[in-house]
Amino acid sequence: MARTRALVVVLAGGAGGRLELLTKERAKPAVPFAGTHRLIDFPLSNCHNAGLHDVWVSQQFNPISLSDHLANGRPWDLDRTSGGLLILQPRLGHDEREGFQHGTADALWRNAPLIRQFAPEALVVLSADAVYVMDYGALVEEHMESGADATIVTTEVEPEDAGRYGVVEVDGDRVRGYAYKPDEPRGNLVANEVFVFRPDAALEALEAEDAEDLEDLGDSVLPKLVDAGGAREHRLERYWRDVGTVPAYWEAHMELLEPEPPIDLDDPDWPVVTHATSHRASARVHGGASVEAGLLAPGSRVAGAVQRSVIGRGAVVEEGADVRDSVVLPGAVVRAGATVRRAILDDRVEVCAGAAVGEDGGEIALVGLRASVPAGERVAAGGRFPETGD
Repeated sequence: MARTRALVVVLAGGAGGRLELLTKERAKPAVPFAGTHRLIDFPLSNCHNAGLHDVWVSQQFNPISLSDHLANGRPWDLDRTSGGLLILQPRLGHDEREGFQHGTADALWRNAPLIRQFAPEALVVLSADAVYVMDYGALVEEHMESGADATIVTTEVEPEDAGRYGVVEVDGDRVRGYAYKPDEPRGNLVANEVFVFRPDAALEALEAEDAEDLEDLGDSVLPKLVDAGGAREHRLERYWRDVGTVPAYWEAHMELLEPEPPIDLDDPDWPVVTHATSHRASARVHGGASVEAGLLAPGSRVAGAVQRSVIGRGAVVEEGADVRDSVVLPGAVVRAGATVRRAILDDRVEVCAGAAVGEDGGEIALVGLRASVPAGERVAAGGRFPETGD
């Protein structure tokens, strides 16, 4: 049986403003995760493990941070002579599709001629800001067998969070209602930004819209496909976590520290592959150090106290430092006598001797990329350092 010719488009161009300082100088899909990975590793690893090798990544905001990590697709076996990884950038030209993208639907519309030229049988459209594993290959085959114009992958979220997403109403596996970020959601079943389309159906729906009004797929394209009766759902029952806000990002890391974490990043049957920018030695825990429920990445050094925290590649916790309930990203240093509580320290942050970041039981504190918290300084619970002034 011939394999379906599928094209995967990862929409990775958003600014990710809800992650605040974490996306000030990097693309949202390039945000580090679990001390060793980046968010885009999840969709790319799902493609790799599912045997989907035609993958396009649409970039826009802070693209260098993402391009450097993608490394021509080699970590995910996408550096191929034919097919493989293609980077889609905003461009200047002599047609109406030039320029910057204004949302997910607009990004697809601007690249519609390339998609038609590729002529896929199935068009897989993904975001890159969630933590999950999924077999996209099986999803594509299920979609093709159904004959649907669109397959919307759904998951259940907390009712109070449903209004942040496209809320889906179903009858069996048929989608009978779709509302994008409604003020009053009708249920908590939401689209989790994984879609499979019949290419002609998706592109014709896009091109039927006024190009100047195109923004996100949920605004008009998906509702039209649903109203026409051509959309079905695929329920994702496994772990899925949107990490698009600072609290959600922190909570996802805390879930990794549970005795039985909800996702295994090192599953030999479905590994989450990443581009290791440098080869680091094993993590080192010095004599006299204390580590309780910690996740220590390669190259990290702990001489102080770490409790229920993630310590990234090459990060350092000096003797006399105390880190609890926190996420310390690669290269950050917590000096002797400093305390870090319920906080996120970005890449190459330095918390100097005697400084304090966050507090037990408080809102999540965040220290931005390469910032140095001076000796004796205090960053309050929920604080941002440096302050953004917004």
